[in-house]
Amino acid sequence: MTDPTPPLRYPPRDLGDAWVVAPSGERYWGRFGAAGLLAVDDRRGVLLQHRASWSHHGDTWGVPGGALHQHEPAVQAALREASEEAGVPIDAVRPWLTDVADREVWSYTTVVAQVVTPFEATISDPESLDLAWVPVDEVTRLPLHPGFAASWGRLRGLLAVRPVIVVDAANVVGSVPDGWWRDRPGAASRLLTRLATLATTGVPAGALELPGHTWFTDWAVVLEGQARAAADVPGLQVVRADAGGDDRIVHEAQLLRAGGRPVTAVTSDRGLTERLERLGATVRPAGWLLDQFS
Repeated sequence: MTDPTPPLRYPPRDLGDAWVVAPSGERYWGRFGAAGLLAVDDRRGVLLQHRASWSHHGDTWGVPGGALHQHEPAVQAALREASEEAGVPIDAVRPWLTDVADREVWSYTTVVAQVVTPFEATISDPESLDLAWVPVDEVTRLPLHPGFAASWGRLRGLLAVRPVIVVDAANVVGSVPDGWWRDRPGAASRLLTRLATLATTGVPAGALELPGHTWFTDWAVVLEGQARAAADVPGLQVVRADAGGDDRIVHEAQLLRAGGRPVTAVTSDRGLTERLERLGATVRPAGWLLDQFS
């Protein structure tokens, strides 16, 4: 039987490094909750950590993670813990999904992230016995941490889901009477800036009718007419329509759907909505996107 008590630190490293005890007596590590990173490499599989014997549910395999600091966002905590425990370079992965296991008195957030720059994981603190890239089909052959085992089936089903939001920029800009017609490139630039922020904070899964908690989707924003002069913004695919914006939006959605990707298109144009829905895209009105900014 393993001792679930980590090596003592005086004083504790952070206020979050403490147990939460449920009414049932079950103990959870992390006063403010906990988070972990499921890094996905298309070639090597997922990065798993063999937990030290002294840890809670020691000698099992799971994702690198740990307790949240007070007021720390879960994504930030997962990246920090993965860096501390497995040497994961923060800029080598791109989060695209969070999944939350809620135990009422405590919660655990799994951050699923795509490896964008290959790296070698390194054991960088005593919480890891081993680190390994494990092919997706072989994960269940390992003795898994009970929490990770309970969520793995759900997480695995989400690994291939890569949603994209296609935005009819002219329609969204035109839905707010703020004088956009006097400076169409400027109005488009303001929209792009807001979308870039939303790309980093994510969209609630419920708003996209997808499982999970939050999705950090790809964005394709179609500009037409004078608005095409707006500059590119990092984190977004800016598409400039040479002719009609509607045709280019349909073209982009068709290419994405042909690749098997879920597409949410944003427009309040009825004719365009019908064309997009025939492709299998989900269409949301401009007001839906504006609500995501609030």
